[in-house]
Amino acid sequence: MPKPILLSVDDDSDVLRAIERDLRSQYGAEYRVIGSDSPEGALDLLKQLKVRNDSVALLIADQRMPRMDGVEFLQQAMGIYPSAKRALLTAYADTNAAISAINQVGINYFFLKPWDPPTEHLYPQLDDLLDDWQASFHPTFQGIRVLGTRWSPRSYELRDFLARNHVPYQWIDVETSANDPETKRLLEALGPEAANLPVVLFPDGTKLLESVPADVAQKVGLRTRAQTSFYDLAIVGGGPAGLAAAVYGASEGLHTVIVEREAPGGQAGMSSRIENYLGFPTGLSGGDLARRAVVQAQRFGVEILSPQEAVDIRTEASYRILKLADGSEISCHALMIASGVQWRRLEASGIDRLQGAGIYYGGGATEALSCKGEIIYVVGGANSAGQAAMNFARYAERVVILVRGESLSSTMS
Repeated sequence: MPKPILLSVDDDSDVLRAIERDLRSQYGAEYRVIGSDSPEGALDLLKQLKVRNDSVALLIADQRMPRMDGVEFLQQAMGIYPSAKRALLTAYADTNAAISAINQVGINYFFLKPWDPPTEHLYPQLDDLLDDWQASFHPTFQGIRVLGTRWSPRSYELRDFLARNHVPYQWIDVETSANDPETKRLLEALGPEAANLPVVLFPDGTKLLESVPADVAQKVGLRTRAQTSFYDLAIVGGGPAGLAAAVYGASEGLHTVIVEREAPGGQAGMSSRIENYLGFPTGLSGGDLARRAVVQAQRFGVEILSPQEAVDIRTEASYRILKLADGSEISCHALMIASGVQWRRLEASGIDRLQGAGIYYGGGATEALSCKGEIIYVVGGANSAGQAAMNFARYAERVVILVRGESLSSTMS
């Protein structure tokens, strides 16, 4: 977990170096010390830290600075990090202003310059402030955050992609969280960029606007390009059949690659429950099955390209050449097509424009948590429909299965 931050602000470079030195000497093991020589620059820095989801424990600023004094800076900084402790550095002549700031603005303490020795005039007071801050501190989520709206197909596509590829993330619905103070501060820190949804924020401070899965895949390190141009065995499709074939081939020493368009696990990976797969007598989720299969395949050295799509196949002499969507090609001795099946599409007027925005194929496992207290309709009468109904029933107020046949006995096991 990243260290919480102590931010000092002073336009005098000598004073800034001195306070940074003393803070780092006493608190460097537990906190990260950052300095800024201007309040405007410090406010910009705080916005960047907010986007990164970093924690700020202390703001300490000089009172007399050009263009913006310390009190004004701390007032504005409170809007970004309201829980951070706030302190002023001031000369003796400014003590009345500092005392007034404590009473009127909520500044926690003021220190007279010079503060030598810090063991008497700096550290004891800061120890108390930081102890108070730690008592109410809750570590922030350190991972990928996705900002979007629930009824956006692009937001759903991105969330589904991350979930199926087992990439941890935090979902922030900017509509339902509109009244959440922390979400408001994050959106303010993003500024105009917050309108380019979905927005993906990464722990290193970078972000992707109007994100699509391919861009996110590259950023999080999912492999989409082959490491070599030739393989003993190439498999198109990363569902259970493709993964099983890859494990068997690689375990026999074949240099093996899988090309998967969406996410390893295929359609089965979207299932909330699988009870008829060999070796799992009590059943498991499709996501767990996919994760276990991927780990097993990679242990044997299988290379998995995902998201990546095969768009053309040709033969040259005894080799098979596979052309990929990005224009690259790989060749192989043996080629296996394990492309699986697609969900049957419901024929209803206007349904396509609502896909990913209230209508989901395959049970919408990613969406189940968002359905608390709602009424859910599941169309279908086979096993997938039954599994989806059971999964949604854990969260929804009521689940209704619409079956076109006379009963479930002939279609659901």
